[in-house]
Amino acid sequence: MSRSSAPQSRARARDLAALAAQAYVYGFPLVYGLETVAAFVQHGFGNLPGTPFNRFAHAQRLADPRTPAVSAGTDTLYSIAQLDLSEGPLVLQVPDTGGRYYVLQFVDAWTDNVAYLGQRATGTEAGSWLLVPPGWSGQAPGSVRGVIEAPTTVMSLVGRIACAGEDEVPAVRALQRGFTLHSLTAPGLGRGGLPTPDPQAPPELRFFERLRVWAADFPPSSADQRYQERFQPLGLLEEGPTPYAGASRGLVAALEEGMAAGRAEIDAAAWRPPTRGGGGWQMEPHLFDYNLDHFGIGTIDSPRWRLPDRTASYLTRAVAARVGLWGRHGYETVYAQTFQDAEGRPLDGAYAYTLRFPQPPPARAFWSLTMYGLPERRLVDNPAGRYAIGPGTPGLVYDPDGGLTLYVQHRRPRDPARAANWLPAPAGGFRPMLRLYLPAPEVLDGSYVLPGLLRSAGPA
Repeated sequence: MSRSSAPQSRARARDLAALAAQAYVYGFPLVYGLETVAAFVQHGFGNLPGTPFNRFAHAQRLADPRTPAVSAGTDTLYSIAQLDLSEGPLVLQVPDTGGRYYVLQFVDAWTDNVAYLGQRATGTEAGSWLLVPPGWSGQAPGSVRGVIEAPTTVMSLVGRIACAGEDEVPAVRALQRGFTLHSLTAPGLGRGGLPTPDPQAPPELRFFERLRVWAADFPPSSADQRYQERFQPLGLLEEGPTPYAGASRGLVAALEEGMAAGRAEIDAAAWRPPTRGGGGWQMEPHLFDYNLDHFGIGTIDSPRWRLPDRTASYLTRAVAARVGLWGRHGYETVYAQTFQDAEGRPLDGAYAYTLRFPQPPPARAFWSLTMYGLPERRLVDNPAGRYAIGPGTPGLVYDPDGGLTLYVQHRRPRDPARAANWLPAPAGGFRPMLRLYLPAPEVLDGSYVLPGLLRSAGPA
């Protein structure tokens, strides 16, 4: 190699690595999301067993410290189905929940939230819905309430039904049995799996091989397809056998470097503090606004709920998949978490805290405050067996002026009134999370300020 060509080669290598980093950020939600789909079908998730495509898996109990999931919610029971529409439409039957809050969320292969059913979107009455694959042009039965068009032949249907405590579990389980799926035209279950990447691809390039195969089988919107054309030099648009089995050392090095850089970019953005409310609370109602192309039943097609920069949306989408896969738009649910008290000190179970809401948290459906230990961010066992507190907590005591004071500490308060409003904390560091289902407008426009946790003067 001549002296003049060496700098050019290094520049090409840098450009190729930078392009690979862009491809990693762009493709991470697809690959991670479909890996999760495959794992769900085979092994299940949290309290849910492994379940074939086009069948519901229903949680039989509320989450507790035995649940192997980070930030597991204890205020709803999950009902989840992985959908395969490759052999045609499915009919979804929904029961009458009698006003009980529920949401069914439809997530395409790229992790876009493309439709919602439930209390906010369609009410809580019984009905049937037709789920159709991309490009379907058949006739919908007159008995269905509406048609949900899937942008990709594989989708995740993520359902949550409100459940205020163990006493409500039997009633919710009875409702779960009313959520069913069946084929409109044939008894088959579709192909029953995801396309298999070429096993000849080297293990270190497995991510890019999966991105190549899955992006071809589940093509994105036309605008995103134009963007991904730039990845031609990486082999991501090639059909047939993998181009990575005999890839040059230069391409392999660029792909590995780009993958590391892309992963670092996602992680840096994921752990950057989001929008803050009062008292150190972190809240981001617009984390899931990256869907720019598919607005089905129950979605809000408005500039307020669409990110203005398509290229920037790819990083937001990757961050959302990294920290909250299958999370919902802010108009359905908002999450707030904090790691510190009102004065900025780390939360620690060695101290007692009070959290006073002048009025109960503004949610049109319901709210809950759940406790998680650090660093695992899992539910923590306690003698009371209480992992969250909310309006359905038995015996909850409101202040004379209508406000609500919660007591967050490791030991049970001696005062019975305080014990009724006690959220047990672990002995060490902890992180509470506030969930607002159907948040009020003041939450979404940023005018609502969450109060901070006030620490006692001395150790608890």
